[in-house]
Amino acid sequence: MPNQKNQKMVEVLKDKIAQAKSLAIVDYSGTSANDQVKFRQAVADAGGEVLVTKNTLIDIAIGKGKLSQSLEGMNAVVFSNQDEVAAIKALFAFQKDSEKLTIKEGFMDDAVLSPAQVEALSKLPGKNELIAMLIRTLQAPATGMVNVLKANQRDLVYALKAIADKQAA
Repeated sequence: MPNQKNQKMVEVLKDKIAQAKSLAIVDYSGTSANDQVKFRQAVADAGGEVLVTKNTLIDIAIGKGKLSQSLEGMNAVVFSNQDEVAAIKALFAFQKDSEKLTIKEGFMDDAVLSPAQVEALSKLPGKNELIAMLIRTLQAPATGMVNVLKANQRDLVYALKAIADKQAA
């Protein structure tokens, strides 16, 4: 009979998995306490969360056997709550700086992601970057139109200035 604490933790994990846009399993065995605090803060700043719990509870919450290959050793789960890639980007930025984390697998939309797929996910633009790109794309025709309408006035000013400079010389 499973104890009450483990049952509650599985329920918490299931809730967090349901809310998360994506997640990654990370081996944190080479990190110090200071590194873990910095890592958690970087992920939290990106709209994510880091949770450390028993591997068997993670396996039960996600679905028996889906991530069992990566659930060995000291693992943490990185949840990306606000954006599919924001917390994953923070994870890879921290891993690049410290080289103490090992990204094992990811999980998104009921699909298991390999470490290479998680890395590819981290290279995608985030939600805010995509919104900025969309706004730039939408503004481009209007900016071009303004430049076309101002061209005649600008050319007139250049012509008058050239005449003034010629008469002054």
